[in-house]
Amino acid sequence: MRRAVVTGMGMISPLGHDSEETWTAVIRGETAVGPITLFDASAFPTRIAAEVKSWNPKGGVERRVRRLLNRGAEFILYAADQAWEDAGLSTEQTRDLTVAVVSAHSGTRPHPADISWLCDEVDGTSDLCRLSPLETLRGAYHTVGTALSYRFHATGPNLVLSTACASGTQAIGLGMRLIQENEADVVLAGGGDSMIAPFDVLAFCAIGALSTRNAEPQRASRPFDLNRDGFVLGEGAAMLVLEERERALARGADIYGEVRGYGSSLNAYRVTDSPPDGYGPALAMSAALGDAEVEASRIQYINAHGTSTRDNDSCETQAIKRVFGESAHTVQISSTKGSTGHLISGAGSIEAAFCLLAMRDGRLPSTVNLETPDPVCDLDYIAGAAAHQAVDTCLSNSFGFGGTNASLVLTRN
Repeated sequence: MRRAVVTGMGMISPLGHDSEETWTAVIRGETAVGPITLFDASAFPTRIAAEVKSWNPKGGVERRVRRLLNRGAEFILYAADQAWEDAGLSTEQTRDLTVAVVSAHSGTRPHPADISWLCDEVDGTSDLCRLSPLETLRGAYHTVGTALSYRFHATGPNLVLSTACASGTQAIGLGMRLIQENEADVVLAGGGDSMIAPFDVLAFCAIGALSTRNAEPQRASRPFDLNRDGFVLGEGAAMLVLEERERALARGADIYGEVRGYGSSLNAYRVTDSPPDGYGPALAMSAALGDAEVEASRIQYINAHGTSTRDNDSCETQAIKRVFGESAHTVQISSTKGSTGHLISGAGSIEAAFCLLAMRDGRLPSTVNLETPDPVCDLDYIAGAAAHQAVDTCLSNSFGFGGTNASLVLTRN
């Protein structure tokens, strides 16, 4: 069977504008959460988020392409640029190959930063917001995939996913499938989002999902901690270049690791709640392990979905116990959302990248702000400092709002 390896990665995150800067901050246990600056959140119950700092991209991407993208889609395109360069590819090299794009994006309402340029002063007395024809494209799901295909001359399959928090992981899993099934030789796969906007923040506040620890933003995202009170919105993107293994080896590419297995499931439970017994997420993990032909006992590290909500964290703990049995208490686990916040459609792709970097460096990130473990969450969630441990087999989990679950098994090449 054809195998899919990762030869390039790129990130735009609240912790940095590339993968190495982001990874260094994660290993140091830094957190990017602070007051919201992208809009006036002073009247909101939640006034904190993990924003991408000092974002003012110049060069690289043509303006006529950038004008079609909202903030989250722009993150995706710049992360893809980094991944393509990191892989050492050029469109001349890939012109005779089948290049595919699988991207994850929420297609959210226009962001305040995206629509300010539409407003002009009229007669010096009032503002008139003129809706540009481009605005229908800037918020559309398909636009980011089209922009990626245009930029990288990707004439193969173009898939855009929107299954909330699971979609970045699904993008990588489906990218692996395209290579395995000989539908593509190279795939740009991953996702990104920016939902730090009034409607989205208010909607999550309304269902009680967000942390309201406004006075201590850096301590707000605390996966598996007894005193967690909700997740923290983050923004950003991560994109990976997947290649057919034999071709990557033949061209002498540096390989981060292999996407070995993928599994997905639906809870068929409730739109807003996780199943207490962990049954749906367990199906996705089991499917990924079966697809990879890897026993659960071989997994050395799990990058958990770990959102810092009471229901999700306890559900994931139960799911891991269902799948791993006795070895559930020996595998090392952490959630990196204490550092990055929750990137929604970008969460799964950045966390899969963290698994690859963990295998490269022999460093396992800690679960930031895990100070008082919840007795219900009684597994080995790495707390304090990052762990030094050589690993060659990882599992990355993403469980989406609405009930879609996805897991990846990643291995050293």
